Amino acid sequence: MKVFISGGVKNGKSFYAQRIAKRQQTDSNTPLYYIATMDSTDREDDERIIRHRNEREGWGFTTIEQPRNIENILEKCDYDGSFLLDSLTALLANEMFTPSGDVNPDAHKQIAEGLIEVISKVNRIVIVSDYIYSDAILYDPLTEQYRRILAALDSMVAQSCDIVLEAVYSQMIIHKGKDVADFALS
Repeated sequence: MKVFISGGVKNGKSFYAQRIAKRQQTDSNTPLYYIATMDSTDREDDERIIRHRNEREGWGFTTIEQPRNIENILEKCDYDGSFLLDSLTALLANEMFTPSGDVNPDAHKQIAEGLIEVISKVNRIVIVSDYIYSDAILYDPLTEQYRRILAALDSMVAQSCDIVLEAVYSQMIIHKGKDVADFALS
């Protein structure tokens, strides 16, 4: 089963994603992988990474740090495993805004190709993304470009998944796959 979860920041997405990935792993008796995409740039990022590590402690995840080139996880994992990719938002930021300070406006093309390859080769994956593109504030052109690209990537991933969920006030709204989502959420 392939699941996409989007929603506002600090809305329970990662917790639900962990539960779903663990459920899939338990039911299939396969390895459990946490694909960590955050590339820390400041103290707040460090704190978030620590919080996420603590939240998944004892769940049985093998963590793979993959802040760029998402398709490379296929070289490090058993395709039949259960995967949790957290998050598409961080992956895009890492690929689009390089460590050298350059901007790669075509980063989404590589990400899209990599995600399509991963989604097509693995049997069970949960992909998390932040819903950051709906407020009425007008940002600078580069931020607006990032938000548009993230929305397009989210749409592509949602189309490729069996279940699409949105976290709203720590509740899950099912947008796609209602007939199978109850299994994933139980």
